Amino acid sequence: MLAVTRAAAWCLLVPIVAFPTACRPKASATQCEQLVDRYAQLVVTEKFPDASAAQIGSERDREKREARGDDAFKNCSSEVSQTEFACAMRAPNADAFEKCLE
Repeated sequence: MLAVTRAAAWCLLVPIVAFPTACRPKASATQCEQLVDRYAQLVVTEKFPDASAAQIGSERDREKREARGDDAFKNCSSEVSQTEFACAMRAPNADAFEKCLE
């Protein structure tokens, strides 16, 4: 309980200018999975606009496996802010998605 109180006090006392992301909530594990799903869907539909549902499904699964192996995904819950998450989930294409997470 004391650690939580100290952490809350630290977030209130540290100037936001000095540590602009220190107290911002990060994406949850569930949200990180949603990001992978969204990115895979964007990539697949851009690569294969006329693909069948079965092809899209198998390509999406492949993209998701590849994304899970990426260091950026492994660090998602410690690096992606809620603002970045919201931006990426609204992105109309893979390029815009990636820019949200830069």
